[in-house]
Amino acid sequence: MKYVIIIPDGCADESLESLGGKTPLQAARLPNMDAIATAGRVGVTDNTPIDFPAGSEVANLCLLGYDPSRFFTGRAPLEAAATGIQLGPYDCAVRCNLVTVEDQIMIDFTADHVTTEDSTAFLSELNDRLLRSDRPAVAPEIAARLEFVPGVSYRNLLIYRGDAEHPSPFTPATRSSAPHDLTDLSIADDFPRGPGSDLLVALMSASAEVLADHPINVARRQAGKKLATNVWLWGSGGAPGLPTFEERYGLKGVMITAVDLLRGIGALAGWPRIEVEGATGYLDTNYAGKGAAGVEALQQYDIVCVHIEAPDEASHEGRAEAKVEALEQIDRHIVGPLWTAVQNHGNARILVLPDHPTFCRTKKHTHGPVPLAIAGTGVQTDQATTYDEISAAQTGLVFDPGWTMMDAFISG
Repeated sequence: MKYVIIIPDGCADESLESLGGKTPLQAARLPNMDAIATAGRVGVTDNTPIDFPAGSEVANLCLLGYDPSRFFTGRAPLEAAATGIQLGPYDCAVRCNLVTVEDQIMIDFTADHVTTEDSTAFLSELNDRLLRSDRPAVAPEIAARLEFVPGVSYRNLLIYRGDAEHPSPFTPATRSSAPHDLTDLSIADDFPRGPGSDLLVALMSASAEVLADHPINVARRQAGKKLATNVWLWGSGGAPGLPTFEERYGLKGVMITAVDLLRGIGALAGWPRIEVEGATGYLDTNYAGKGAAGVEALQQYDIVCVHIEAPDEASHEGRAEAKVEALEQIDRHIVGPLWTAVQNHGNARILVLPDHPTFCRTKKHTHGPVPLAIAGTGVQTDQATTYDEISAAQTGLVFDPGWTMMDAFISG
């Protein structure tokens, strides 16, 4: 048996006036997703337990069958795994966004989608001036254990290396806010709170002075781009301990994605990853390349997971039409080829679903159910003929908690 999972990140939404009262899934032309719905079953699953953040970190763990109450330690450790960073028992990873803040308002949680090259240069300067100088921004004994680690674009990390005598100052009680949930909002009441928060706030504040007159920001200002005004630190956590997917299901899988969070979850699940040229994690990603890579990977692996960030990015920007366009690109270039491959294989199943809803209206992730469509070998059909939130809610197929859904997809 072969299995395909396609994750159009954040595609679930609400009815929008700008789309004639339809959701983006309803407004988009999705012949291949609708074909899967017609050939198989449609339902809903809830990947965002109410006592956890409504973010991709928890939602994708749930989606892949991992109970977050057992396995979730924080977002940053998952992303650290993507870069091969191993965390010891006294270490901690913190997510580090480069952001644009003006007059205490979160203008852009991506710093105008800062390039990886520029982001790396910014973090090098922060390491030199905030952590390695004669007058670091935090106590010298703490600064010596910290390091800013560049990732992709605005998505970076801060790593703390501890030991038995100097464990991480950040604990599960350390609270922080995801910057993508603060777009166009005041940040005054959303700075980190709890254990170690004074260190995070000190670094966030000190970073503004370092970055203000950085040559890259000077050039960005002249080019009319938003500045990387400071870092935003959030999502801290220690090393997670996930059993591999093969240990649980006996299947060899592979991850195709352009974002470190999914790369990290895949790595912890024991999945290698396929890097697709031109895959950006944004609206301009290489949809066709991802689809082709998925079809090819199906020949070698038991389970192929293709994640596409574009719908989520469109939602965070409040761009409903862009979200519709992204969904149509996903349907044409990714779902279509993989659905054909599943049918040609003859003994295979396909699953399409987002991790969580992301509303264009609020520009935020939110809790709540998302629609799924399953088709292929051994999957009974229902009366649904379209893949969207309304159709899915009417079938009666519900997975709650969401982490139970994967067992049904693999074994049901």
